[in-house]
Amino acid sequence: MGYNTIPLDDFSGLTPNEMHELLYHPFERISPVCLRDALDDTILNEVPLFLLAEEYLKILAREKQIKLTPLGFLPKKIMVELYDKRILPDEHIEAGIFKLNREQDCISIMSMRYTMELGGLVKKQNGNLSLTKKGILFGESQSRLQFFKLFFQSFTEKFSWGYNDGYTEAPIGQFGWGFSLYLLHKLGNKLQNAEFYAQKYITAFPQWMDYFESDKILSAKEEYTHCYGIRVFERFLLWFGFVKVERKNIFTDLKADTFSPTDVINKIFVFG
Repeated sequence: MGYNTIPLDDFSGLTPNEMHELLYHPFERISPVCLRDALDDTILNEVPLFLLAEEYLKILAREKQIKLTPLGFLPKKIMVELYDKRILPDEHIEAGIFKLNREQDCISIMSMRYTMELGGLVKKQNGNLSLTKKGILFGESQSRLQFFKLFFQSFTEKFSWGYNDGYTEAPIGQFGWGFSLYLLHKLGNKLQNAEFYAQKYITAFPQWMDYFESDKILSAKEEYTHCYGIRVFERFLLWFGFVKVERKNIFTDLKADTFSPTDVINKIFVFG
């Protein structure tokens, strides 16, 4: 048996060959974690960020085009209409700490918007947003599965998870996003905090540690851990409905809160 076919503890039981396919061919059958070919449309009703994208597509279809603000952001009227769907409430807005005055006040809507553009569904021209031919076709065809697959692939492969979080632009968490799903599938029978999964990820990908430095408050490893928690748990797994959280406080606490996988994971992905 060659080295590349031996399960490794550093990869939480995956072989080097399996890890390679998971990293570089995550949308192909050879990957140990891949999307199912066929999905029941109803499961997509449990994927919040995708539901937000569907609502956005409907608004663009209705408006034909949306004029951006002078700084290139969505106008407040559109932001309020999307937020009032109550699909992904923001804890800081809900607590009254922030007000929804501009696009930057709601990172989930902003991330969804850019993912739609990167996926070729929405185009920006002369300060206006409108649907592309592809976006119009998805809006008219009711092909939710194909829309979801394109949106999900655009989010994982084209949209930068490091956008607007203050950490390094290095693809922490986004590189090997399927590995986090694999860990949840394998170890999620017991409630764990985000740090538990972060340690598994750091063990598998120690090379990213070089992008962090210790300061008077946090060590480099703690910075890495927190970056992973925000990008993977707060802004990926929760946004897509892949985990549920047991909160200890009003606001997300990656050390205290515990997470477990939802049924959505097994209904959307195949684990080899």
